[in-house]
Amino acid sequence: METEIKLKVKPEDIIEAVKAMSKQDREDFLEDLLASTSPEYLHSIQEARADYESGDVKKHNELFDK
Repeated sequence: METEIKLKVKPEDIIEAVKAMSKQDREDFLEDLLASTSPEYLHSIQEARADYESGDVKKHNELFDK
């Protein structure tokens, strides 16, 4: 049995709630929001994880210390 709850929430209330979050919680929330609204974002994460697992990565200084 599926239950649906609908709430009316003002944008200002959401903004205040996000402002009250710790920096880490805010970053996690924004990442979750992006993931839930952007298939491209999820695909880029999957690609990055696959690259990392296969060893197809470069160190920061290999790319930026020239």
